[in-house]
Amino acid sequence: MLDADDLPNGHRVAADVCIVGAGAAGIALALRLIDSGLDVVVLEAGGEGREPATQSLYEGTVSDERMHTPPDRYRQRRFGGSTTIWGGRCMPFDPIDFEARAFMPHSGWPIGPEALAPYYPEANRLCEAGACAYRLDEAFDRPMRPMINGFASPRFSTDTIERFSCPTNFAARYGHKLRAASNVRVLTHANVTALGLDPSGRRVVAATVKTLAGRQHEVAARWFVLAVGGLEVARLLLASRDVAPRGIGNAHDVVGRYYMCHVAGVAGTLTFDGPLDAVWNGYDVADDGTYCRRRIALDADAQRSHGIGNFIARLHHPKVTDPAHRTGILSLLNLGRIFIPYEYGRRLHGEERIGFANWLRHLRNVVLDLPGTAAFLWHWLRYRTLAERKYPSVIVRPRTNRYSLDFHAEQQPNPDSRVTLGSERDALGMPKLHIDWRYTATDVDTVKRGLALLAEDLEKSGVGRFSYDPDEIEAEMTRYGAYGGHHIGTTRMGTDPTTSVVDADCRVHGVDNLFVASAAIFPTSSQANPTLTIVAFALRLADHLKRRAGPDAGTILEAADDDLPVQLPIADRSSSRVAAL
Repeated sequence: MLDADDLPNGHRVAADVCIVGAGAAGIALALRLIDSGLDVVVLEAGGEGREPATQSLYEGTVSDERMHTPPDRYRQRRFGGSTTIWGGRCMPFDPIDFEARAFMPHSGWPIGPEALAPYYPEANRLCEAGACAYRLDEAFDRPMRPMINGFASPRFSTDTIERFSCPTNFAARYGHKLRAASNVRVLTHANVTALGLDPSGRRVVAATVKTLAGRQHEVAARWFVLAVGGLEVARLLLASRDVAPRGIGNAHDVVGRYYMCHVAGVAGTLTFDGPLDAVWNGYDVADDGTYCRRRIALDADAQRSHGIGNFIARLHHPKVTDPAHRTGILSLLNLGRIFIPYEYGRRLHGEERIGFANWLRHLRNVVLDLPGTAAFLWHWLRYRTLAERKYPSVIVRPRTNRYSLDFHAEQQPNPDSRVTLGSERDALGMPKLHIDWRYTATDVDTVKRGLALLAEDLEKSGVGRFSYDPDEIEAEMTRYGAYGGHHIGTTRMGTDPTTSVVDADCRVHGVDNLFVASAAIFPTSSQANPTLTIVAFALRLADHLKRRAGPDAGTILEAADDDLPVQLPIADRSSSRVAAL
């Protein structure tokens, strides 16, 4: 593991595979290529910790700050990427997500779920999310209490689960494996600012690397993989214009378009009849210690018959900012908002300020509920702060059988929702991103109709009632804008270069040796958080590269590349990492 600032200025690095980015995708890809016979260099823009100057390279502009947070939020420019701050929620995409659906414009993948199925178990292992079992009867071999006793629905299930990572910081967990691998080198503070094409535009010949200390290097490789996240992938492709005037892969103005996140929010009041223990909103713990949580999921047949996107909901505690909940720990979370990370505090608290009267009411809740608050804090200290596998989130059992619904839904791919290059430049001279995230009437309809169907089925089951104002749903689902951290679709996968950027093998159309490993390639967003599927795609891509290498693995560069520096085969290379570079 080397620092780009420690190399002499103008140094050239050669490898078989150059992976740009060391987050979940980049590290998973590199791990899969250990002992492959391929020489791998991983370029990480940051260091091993958070560095404000490096993080500021993510700064950019947004069309509407109410709709999207600044681009330097929710992402981490450091070894481990955003796995250093993620919440750990894992679940695979559903089979319907891969289908071309007439009611979901621009949907359809060039692969089916069977293409990823062999890689999900290994992705689960790397994410430390336990077994690849996402139904209650598959995950547990013992009887489990029902989520909602007596709830029966022809359209919703309550037996699908989310699994939670530790959450695993990929750098902390797997960095030692990359350091120990004889065929992998990691170069930190290596900011890739451009990809250079050959005159034909069909191959990337080198990546330009710059550091904030003023160094500049060049990396040559047989294959390049961009694993820098859904926003930065588009930025790098658009900024690489030496041969392709509109940017690499952008001959048809597709790079940066179809930008999706998820639509999410908290709605209404769900009141259950019967005893408190008839409802379970907490975590189940698998035999391996993995935290699992059930949710209310709209099934595929219902999505098709009602013409709406993928939709799930979770039982949620009352609104934190409203002291009427009379719950000490929720009031304490509100009073201690300055200690809550931005990524979570924005949705927990919104933009509301605490007036003096409400401050007193929250304080009163804490005092009157001291035993409950103390019990929660002890549980949090033991099972969250001090535990390696951390309790995933705040779960509060209401004093009455009243909940709100936390919904999470698929967003329609929309070509007018996009990221482009702005007029400003960062400290390395690279154009900053401009983000124009948009939602559609289809997104609103998915949430409105999903909630209406759930309310109807709850009423018919006789277990309770869900009351909400349908006219407020659009405002609620856009209250905090795009769901942070899920940057999807900007280099979407497809068979037609006029409507997609990469093919079914994640290769950029028209460029023989350039690949993308990121949620940027997803044509649709599903209801699922993207990390697990990102890792599965990275593993699949690693196997594809190994197949392409075949018996030539370990030759470093093709003989035709006479202008590149000579490298010895891996077995004969000097033991000095710097000398090898």
